[in-house]
Amino acid sequence: MSTARARPIEKFARAVAQCSSQGAAYGKCIAADFNNVKKDKCIDDFLKLKECYMAALKKK
Repeated sequence: MSTARARPIEKFARAVAQCSSQGAAYGKCIAADFNNVKKDKCIDDFLKLKECYMAALKKK
């Protein structure tokens, strides 16, 4: 990759790639009862995914 600044979508794509196990866990939780999704249904998995994304986005 060049020394040019990464576009936000590229940074997000790298973060997503680094957090695949957390994303899979969150998706599995949502899919387990997708007809009854409500606020905070999978909050623990969501927070783990968010934490992973935030950590990955801070890396250069």
